[in-house]
Amino acid sequence: MTLLQSPFWRRFCRNKGAVLGMAVLVLVAVVAIIGPWVATNDPWNMVEQPFLRPWTEPGFALGTDTLGRDILSGVIYGARISLLIGLVSTVVALLIGVTLGAIAGYFGGWIDAALMRFTELFQAVPSFALAIVLVAIFQPSVNSIVVAIAIVSWPPVARLVRSEFLTLRQRDFVQAALLAGQSTPRIILTQILPNAMSPIIVMASLMTATAILLESSLSFLGLGDPNQMSWGYMVGAARTVLRQAWWMALFPGLAIVLTVLALNLVGEGLSDGLNTRLDGRGK
Repeated sequence: MTLLQSPFWRRFCRNKGAVLGMAVLVLVAVVAIIGPWVATNDPWNMVEQPFLRPWTEPGFALGTDTLGRDILSGVIYGARISLLIGLVSTVVALLIGVTLGAIAGYFGGWIDAALMRFTELFQAVPSFALAIVLVAIFQPSVNSIVVAIAIVSWPPVARLVRSEFLTLRQRDFVQAALLAGQSTPRIILTQILPNAMSPIIVMASLMTATAILLESSLSFLGLGDPNQMSWGYMVGAARTVLRQAWWMALFPGLAIVLTVLALNLVGEGLSDGLNTRLDGRGK
């Protein structure tokens, strides 16, 4: 059975918003991959007069910024960095959160209590404020932004995984694996974790959207990587000339909004696709 014929895909496609979101994400991913070959200008080069309005000169559909740099090239190149930061920080956060949540949920007792108190330490400080502090300490760069976003994103994952493990560890198939003499790591990785993947997958899509927004917010405050073109960096660079050159913030801002919206729609579609109770009836 192919993916297109699977029950998951049928349930996913019932959500028209999710299908539209997937199409937008595919488009953004294609632009990010082939961006250097599509963009006619380097996003850092001064190629025209500053503050060129959109659609007034051939080859500069979205106009230029304060230094005469091509806005369209910046949006195209920015897709790569924004998606990279969103995806990598989400993967790192999942690795931390799933590991700690699985250990806490499986073993329980004092291990669970200790890990949950450790998790609460990170949740005691607002995530955005903590991200600002971390990036400021380690100097703004792609690596420091990824680490900061991952650090503030993993606690909800740990709590979700813990709750799933607390429920699943009581199931008969886990008890059967224990009686069969399977090791603890094998039970966690092959018996419990696969059955807890559905909510983790849905949360991952939403976390990626949040990570892109966090990166954009940090860049807007001047804490983005000054050597990498991203959507957040472009919006931040336009904050002082919003009245004079509205297009500098509009187009990268639209890219952020559409990508984040698409990720949220796909998250809803994944939730529907992984919900077997929707079989046999429409949404």
